[in-house]
Amino acid sequence: MKLYITTPSPFARKVRIVAREKGLSDRIEEVVVDPYANAPELLSTNPVVQVPTLIAEDGEPLNDSPVICEYLDRLGGGDDLLPPSGSAEWLRVKRLETLGNQALEMGVKLVLEKRRPESERSPMWIDRWTTNMGRALDALEAETLSADNINIGTITAGIAVTWIGFRHPDYNWKTGRPNLVAFQQAIEARESFVATFPK
Repeated sequence: MKLYITTPSPFARKVRIVAREKGLSDRIEEVVVDPYANAPELLSTNPVVQVPTLIAEDGEPLNDSPVICEYLDRLGGGDDLLPPSGSAEWLRVKRLETLGNQALEMGVKLVLEKRRPESERSPMWIDRWTTNMGRALDALEAETLSADNINIGTITAGIAVTWIGFRHPDYNWKTGRPNLVAFQQAIEARESFVATFPK
């Protein structure tokens, strides 16, 4: 299998962590590409030129990180990272995944807005996305997160807070969120997280 990534991408990191947790990393070749340069190998497999993109075992491309993670979860060994669909635990895991993704979505919008020329930036949208990002983090703070309970939800939550600290060093996400700080420190000590830390 072949996985197209950028190393700073939190969504690519999520897939890379799942691959390691499921014992699949030796079956996946990670290929660093530049989506903004319309990397030909990525464009040929993903019409919107986004990472991550996985070329699955049957040669077909998978272009969305939740879909890729579910595919790898079923393909690999060890405990399931996504519980059986419809169960109470599945709902909890999906809720955590959604909160982590929402925090990331707001953070990505902030990055893109700040890349615009200063005269074209919208203070209103920057304020709204920053506020919403904080609300998503507050919701994660209110959850009982454990680095010992590895699943798609806790992986996404851990990735989100680390990436926000990495991409938005001027935003103090740690203040008032002691549970999230302790969780992030614990989950980032896992081998799969250490191996994929953003650069």
